[in-house]
Amino acid sequence: MRINLIPTQAFNDQKPGTSGLRKKVKVFQQPNYLENFVQSFFDTLTVPANATLVVGGDGRYHNRHAIQTIIQMAAANGFSRVLVGQAGILSTPAASHVIRKCQTFGGMVLSASHNQGGINGDFGIKYNIGNGGPAPEKITDEVFAKSKVITQYKIVDLPLVDIDTIGKTEFAGVNAGEIFTVQVIDAVRDYADLMQSLFDFTAIKQLLASGFEIKFDAMHAVTGPYAKEILVNRLGAPLESLMNCEPSEDFGGGHPDPNLTYAEDLVKIMFAGENALDFGAASDGDGDRNMILGQNFFVTPSDSLAVLAANATLVPAYAKGIAGVARSMPTSGAVDRVAAKLNIPCFETPTGWKFFGNLMDAGKVTLCGEESFGTSSSHVREKDGLWAVLFWLNIIAVKKQGVEAILMSHWQEYGRNVYSRHDYESIPTDAANSVITHIKSQFTTLPGQQFGRYTVSTCDDFSYLDPIDGSVSNNQGIRILFTDGSRIVFRLSGTGTEGATLRIYLEAFEPDVSKHYLDAQIALAEMIQIALQISQLVERTGRTFPTVIT
Repeated sequence: MRINLIPTQAFNDQKPGTSGLRKKVKVFQQPNYLENFVQSFFDTLTVPANATLVVGGDGRYHNRHAIQTIIQMAAANGFSRVLVGQAGILSTPAASHVIRKCQTFGGMVLSASHNQGGINGDFGIKYNIGNGGPAPEKITDEVFAKSKVITQYKIVDLPLVDIDTIGKTEFAGVNAGEIFTVQVIDAVRDYADLMQSLFDFTAIKQLLASGFEIKFDAMHAVTGPYAKEILVNRLGAPLESLMNCEPSEDFGGGHPDPNLTYAEDLVKIMFAGENALDFGAASDGDGDRNMILGQNFFVTPSDSLAVLAANATLVPAYAKGIAGVARSMPTSGAVDRVAAKLNIPCFETPTGWKFFGNLMDAGKVTLCGEESFGTSSSHVREKDGLWAVLFWLNIIAVKKQGVEAILMSHWQEYGRNVYSRHDYESIPTDAANSVITHIKSQFTTLPGQQFGRYTVSTCDDFSYLDPIDGSVSNNQGIRILFTDGSRIVFRLSGTGTEGATLRIYLEAFEPDVSKHYLDAQIALAEMIQIALQISQLVERTGRTFPTVIT
């Protein structure tokens, strides 16, 4: 096996976002584009002898081609073994688990998460380090710097590896006497075994056998095989409990984002009045997000995190209690109230799972979550959609209550943080930046101003001092805080590939039990108008209604 040094020219648009590099497929199909980015990572990392790399993704278009390229480049850059998910399929939480279980050097996760797929859709790639979590900013910043000056990449000539058949393929290494191994693994079984070790499968199986009806929507994405193995094969749910569970390169032409807008078919089933099922859930493209539904009832991700924290001791893995919790800044303060009652720490971090990794590695937190439909625990270092679904089923099996009853009981004890997120997608970047600039220009004049029944207390652009490594992350989102604890947050998303997505997060605390039944959009109507007034969003973007409301 001979290393080929291929001359290349740098691209200036390879800056990783909160979850790696995401671009249109056609961008990644440019000559040397993928190779440059992968080589920039390998040039940044010091690959030790006998290192193993995990590779896999959500099965979207361009996934198989990218895997073959990465295998050839890994061989040229000092790796002795590559572990590949069968058929190239490896959910993001499963990839994190494999990295941790097999103690590999790291992994390349090929996914654009909840973004659309197909030849005209999106593709993405990120690197996860040895703890199973996304590479921290100090690494991704260096990768971006290298990507702007790269002049060559390393690759070897290998025949295409059969990634559909479990087993090993060995090649002569780049040095005499060395062997380079590609091992195709059954990552579904590994992940299912992990879930069975965490949750009370006996109790969940009894729940499902009792006539409790569920529906899980994989949205034609990566969690389909995992859901079949866990929910059907191990827990005994009928096959018809699953929908859209065959992974597709274009996600069946849909948008694999588990929210009330894009999981419309599941929502219709769960909001069918008296005919609604007992429990519904969906996951996204790479399996790290989740949506939880009850009979005619939607659970916000912020409330979901709070309920899981409040009931953690009902689950075998957390029966002895949890060390602490963490949430991203835009996520509601519902879990803060649980943490206060449990007398455990609660950390507020920027958006991006890598910030939770440091806290988990230091033993500071056990559960964490983001309002963007992501929750997880220290069992991996990524969001985990199916884990959250199983957690809810475990709680329901023990408490013998439905989803809505559990939420109402929770709000009665802790109060309700009424919460909603409005997404304005694909706004021209200049217009989106204009909105943010306008809001910031009011930082000195907003405090003390009254808007209806709300008075502004303070406003800032959130920054975070990592208590573990001392790093500082600035400009993480604009916060407008009101004197009664309510707030509005404005943030430009880093996960899109076209234009800009402006997210508005709205939150108001409601202690009055008689108002807990109000629809969030009704309860937040006044605050929605305040957000539009402060931001001048309609005037500056021409957008009169959000793309997605959650």
